[in-house]
Amino acid sequence: MNLDEIINNCKQGKHSAQQMLFDYFSPKMMTVCLRYLGNREEAEDVCQISFVKLFKNIHDYNKDGSFEGWVRRIFVNTSLDQIRKNKKTKYDMSVDDVDYKLENNDFTLEQMAAEDILKLVEEMPTGYRTVFNMFAIEGFSHKEIAHHLAITENTSKSQFKRARGYLMNSLENLQYGK
Repeated sequence: MNLDEIINNCKQGKHSAQQMLFDYFSPKMMTVCLRYLGNREEAEDVCQISFVKLFKNIHDYNKDGSFEGWVRRIFVNTSLDQIRKNKKTKYDMSVDDVDYKLENNDFTLEQMAAEDILKLVEEMPTGYRTVFNMFAIEGFSHKEIAHHLAITENTSKSQFKRARGYLMNSLENLQYGK
């Protein structure tokens, strides 16, 4: 059964098609949720909520763009909703307050396994991780991030710069065994 048939069967409420879609997308989308939330238990909850939204709203998918992009948007938005709901995120620093050492060295990301990099991103503070994911991984602009998170563009830029600094410091610590 191809993806279009699975989608059509899901629109008809067929549980076997829903299970196929879940089995296909759950590993990828769990990774998306983990990147944003950094906590496996919370990511699993958001993943489940996102699948419920997906199946509830699958009738809205109109083949305008890729289905995977449509699915990813549901998972990203649900993750962002959870972050806002937690109210743990602090976005109140100015770009001028950020002074991290961001220098190039011989220890590069290419030397690390993807799981190691994901682990470092998961360990970032929530605000850093959210903006880093949205900007560096999902491709949102700082203006779009500001709109989605109800922050200023400068705050988004500041959080991204801090996230890069955090990542560079973490890489440096790994390199030198700190």
